Amino acid sequence: MANSPIDPEFFDGFDGARLAWRETGKGRPVILIHGYFSDAFTNWIRYGHAARIAERGFRVIMPDLRAHGSSAKPHDAASYPPDVLMRDGFALVEHLGLTDYDLAGYSLGGRTTMRMLANGAGPRRVVLSGMGYQGIVHTAGRGRYFHHVLTNLGSFERGTNEWMIEAFLKTTKGDPEALLRILDTFVDTPPEAIAAITQPALVLTGVDDDDNGSGAELAAAMPNGTFREIPGNHMSAVIKPELGQEIADFLAA
Repeated sequence: MANSPIDPEFFDGFDGARLAWRETGKGRPVILIHGYFSDAFTNWIRYGHAARIAERGFRVIMPDLRAHGSSAKPHDAASYPPDVLMRDGFALVEHLGLTDYDLAGYSLGGRTTMRMLANGAGPRRVVLSGMGYQGIVHTAGRGRYFHHVLTNLGSFERGTNEWMIEAFLKTTKGDPEALLRILDTFVDTPPEAIAAITQPALVLTGVDDDDNGSGAELAAAMPNGTFREIPGNHMSAVIKPELGQEIADFLAA
């Protein structure tokens, strides 16, 4: 379900890096943050999720994270301090002058959403999709896994999970060196910070997705958390219409 291309617009990241965002629809702003190796088009536009959410009366704002998509992909370590994606997220909010908005993310986007919440972001509603409790409180585990993939490209047996991740990287024209730098920016969120999130929060994962730990456990750790499952695993859930539909239903409630 490929949607018509949406041309990117650009803003300055926390350090002046040229970063991209796309948007569609009119109404209440919601920021959707994509996953690792992905971009706004692949995660949110290609399979109709952005359109489904926009149809419910939302202005859907979709950044390309640093080192992804149409955004800058610097290779120097200085461009990747801890929590850089969180800092870029706040730069986008400031650039757009948003004061009343919703915030959602998939996988790395869910972790970035959590880091923004832990550092003072105040959206009305929150969606953490493709993310579980362990992926929030202990980021090093997934970081080591992706470091293994990125430093051994071309060596994986066809059909393995690593081979499929490498194939996905090729489809998004990812920059392995820049993406490796992103792994150095991960910051754990302590349980007490998760427990302090009082906004209504939807945790949404594929029924076969345990890549980042338990979604149910993450939802239970927040005072107003709700857990939902959709078909698929960590990669295939992105192509399911239920992803966009569940997010739209929750935000519109």
